[in-house]
Amino acid sequence: MPTSPPPADLFRRSLRLLLDKDIAGWVRLWDDEGVLEFPFAPAGWPKRLEGKAAVHAYMRDYPDHIDLHDFPDLTIHRTGDPATIVVEMRGVGRLVKSGDLFDMTYIAVVTVTDGRFTHYRDYWNPLALPQDGAADFAGSAR
Repeated sequence: MPTSPPPADLFRRSLRLLLDKDIAGWVRLWDDEGVLEFPFAPAGWPKRLEGKAAVHAYMRDYPDHIDLHDFPDLTIHRTGDPATIVVEMRGVGRLVKSGDLFDMTYIAVVTVTDGRFTHYRDYWNPLALPQDGAADFAGSAR
């Protein structure tokens, strides 16, 4: 009987897929009923996406807006629940339209069941985006 990868391994794989701009592959890591939440989302931005289809609709154009180059700082913490990890990370790259530097620090609380993301709370700061880049990305996020 095959075993599912530990949550930390699945998360690392998901970052590789984002760097490769393989959004379809990234979405395949999601459970059909998975939930993606953005607790700090500003008005007009989604705060909660329910289901793989909603996650895909939100992420499908991501590489057209943010060209990720690396996740130079990554720390994955185990929790008392073996299915849940807390991730501290930094993503760097460029905003495609403006060419501005993209440098974002994230904290995520991620739960994995049977080798798929089932719940992902993404604590990113939209105020850290350059203002012209934020307007471009906000349009893609709605």
